[in-house]
Formats: sequence, structure tokens, C-alpha cells
Amino acid sequence: MVPGGNGVLDYQGYYPFIHPKSGVEVLWNHFMRYRGGSLLRTHTQVITQPSGSFSEVQLEDRAAWPENLNGFDPLSDANIMIFSTQKVTAPARLAGNILLVQETIDQVKEPRLAWLYNAGQRRVRRAPQVAYDGPGTAADGLRTSDNYDMYTGSPDRYDWKLEGKQEIYIPYNNYRLTSRELTSAKLIEKGHLNPNYLRYEKHRVWKVVGTLKPGTRHIYAKRVFYVDEDTWQIALAEHYDSRGVLWRFSEGFHVQYDYADTPWYAGEAIYDFSNGRYLVFGLTYNSAQPITFGFKASKSEFVPAALRAQGIR
Repeated sequence: MVPGGNGVLDYQGYYPFIHPKSGVEVLWNHFMRYRGGSLLRTHTQVITQPSGSFSEVQLEDRAAWPENLNGFDPLSDANIMIFSTQKVTAPARLAGNILLVQETIDQVKEPRLAWLYNAGQRRVRRAPQVAYDGPGTAADGLRTSDNYDMYTGSPDRYDWKLEGKQEIYIPYNNYRLTSRELTSAKLIEKGHLNPNYLRYEKHRVWKVVGTLKPGTRHIYAKRVFYVDEDTWQIALAEHYDSRGVLWRFSEGFHVQYDYADTPWYAGEAIYDFSNGRYLVFGLTYNSAQPITFGFKASKSEFVPAALRAQGIR
């Protein structure tokens, strides 16, 4: 671990801390866990109002890790962990906007590199706001940038405490969420997702508590993560406001993608208790094909110059 816990030194691979001794080591196992080497998915993000009415956004995500990326330079790119893009494909008013991220390992030494292509302006701009509590893509304020993948980005703004293991019920083997027969109308209910399509199992989890460091800022003053012992995925997350009140609660709906021998999420939900709204994203039931894992990509596809060509409507 680099000083301060903001990265991992001289490590190529996954799960750097098999026997973690601290909360931040558990988080780095989550950040660096195996997700197929590369992945491509089209998915639905649903924004739900207190009345139960909802709107949908369609997204296309592409991500590649170094071993599946042609043109990766182990010297110049040594601090980059993941290359990714996220493209909005619907509704029409947002379609064509693309976010490009080069996810660095030590984000204090080298902040996350992000660019945004605006389809209306046909311009590529740096996007330094895509970090920490910056707004998530087309999420209507219901998630922060670091709410993606349950928690992503630099852990440097919190003091992390490992509170050991415990057994709790967590979302697991949520195959009903991937069914082509499922629709948003069936899944979305007032205040919460339809429990008929959700599944939970009792598992051992690592409990990690993060408290905002003095002199730093984030809309979440405290976070509690419950990390699955087997996959190192965050299964549940609690987000507290500056008063110490539970503000938002997140669930990561685990699925084992057997055809790729890869665990990941069938979706993620964030419930906002202050206003009764909630967000669910990563849903693939509207997709014409399952998630593609393990494809080879080129680094040239994940640079700012490539965004304009990819963003043509």
C-alpha cells in the first residue's frame, strides 16, 4: 500500500490483499477485483419519484483492464487501472453524450483522468467533476460519481476502520433481474423495487466504516460498506449525512455470469430516504445481448481523440 492508502505499489493483477488487515485494504480488493478482463454492456438506469412514476435512461458501458488492452504501456500507463467509456443512447435529448475515464490507481498522485463529449456542442472537454461527490451521469442527483460500482475512485477523503466479519443477508444470485421477460413496469414500485424479483442469502461479509477526514468535504460524512467475503464485491452500503442521519442506502445485486466465470452485479439500487426517490441502474433486461466479457480492445479507443467519432448520433 502506498502511504495514506491511496494505491497499491508494484502490483499487477487482482485482489492484492488476500488477508486484509485494514478497512482500506478491503476496499482495494473491491476496486481491483476481477471482472472478466474487459466488459461491454448496454443497460437501463431508472429514476423513480416518490409517487412511483419513473423515467429511463439507456447507457452503453465499455471497460478494459491492461491485460486486454492492445497498446498499453507498462511504463507510461503504470498508474492506470481501468480504461472505460459510458455513452448515453436514450432519451434523444441526451443521446450521444460520452464520458471517458482513465481510472488511476493513486488518485492523489494523479487524479482520475476524465473527459466528456457533448453531442450537442460536438466538443470534448476535461471533466474534473467526475470524482468523489460529483454528480453521476444522467442520475438526476440521486448518485455521486463514486457511487458507481457501489464505490469507486479514491478513498483518500475518509478514515477507514475494519470492524471485522459478520453474517448478514445480502443480495445474491439475482438471476431474475436479468430475465428478458422483466420490464421496468414490473420491477419499479412506489418506494422500492418489487421484492418478487430480488433474492437474498446469508453470507459472511467484511464491515468497513469510513469517516470523513477533518478539513475535507463530501456530501456523505460517513459510509458503511458490507463486502462479500467470496467476491470482494460491496453488497450493501450505508451513506450518512453531516448530522449522522442515514441518508441513502445502496444494494449491489450479485450475479455469477457463468459463461464468463465472472461475478458482478445484475444491477445497483440507491434509495434516498430524505425524499422517497430511488435510482436503479445496470439493468440489462432491455439489452439485445448479454454482457460481453473478455474482448480485446485498443488503447486508442479510450483516448479523447476517439470520443467525437464515437458520439455521432
